[in-house]
Amino acid sequence: MREPMSIEGYDLLIEEFKYLLEKEKPKVAEEKLVAAAHGDRSENADYHAAKEKLRFIDKRLFYLNKVIQHSQIIDPSLHSHKKISFGSTVKVTNIDTDEEEVYTLCGVLESEPDNGLISVHSPLAVAMMGKEENDEFKVKLPKFTKEYGILKIEYKNIFSLKKNIRTRKEFTFH
Repeated sequence: MREPMSIEGYDLLIEEFKYLLEKEKPKVAEEKLVAAAHGDRSENADYHAAKEKLRFIDKRLFYLNKVIQHSQIIDPSLHSHKKISFGSTVKVTNIDTDEEEVYTLCGVLESEPDNGLISVHSPLAVAMMGKEENDEFKVKLPKFTKEYGILKIEYKNIFSLKKNIRTRKEFTFH
C-alpha cells in the first residue's frame, strides 16, 4: 500500500537518506577502521561502538528506503479542498460539547496529534474524509461515539504547522 506524504515530507526523508549514506556511514566506517587498527578487537570499545553505529545506520537506511519506495507524494495545494482530503485543515465542532477543534490531515510520518496534525488513517480522519462544510459525521471510539459538525475546510501547508521537524543533527547516531 502506498503511504500518502507531502512533498516536504518526502524531501526530508530523501535528505536524511542521502546524509546517512553519503556522510555519516563513511565517517563511521572510517572510525571503525581506525579503531580496528589499534589491535585486539575483543576489548576495543571504540571498535564495538563504531560497529554498533554502523548497524543502526544500516537499519535506518533500510527503513528509509522502504518508506521512500512505498510513498505516494501528494501536493495538497493542487486540491480545491471543497471536500476533506489529504492536506485539508478542518475546523470542526464537537456537537455534544460545542468545543471547536482544528485538524490537518497528513501522512503517518508527518503526524503530530498534539499539534492537530493527524494521520489520514486515524479514525477521525477516516470519518471526515470526503465530507464538506456543514456536514456532520460520527466517529466510533472503543467506549463511545463522538459527533462532529464541519465548520470550515481550507488548505494550510502541513510543514508550516509542524513543531517537530527533524534536522541533520537528529539524523546522526551518538
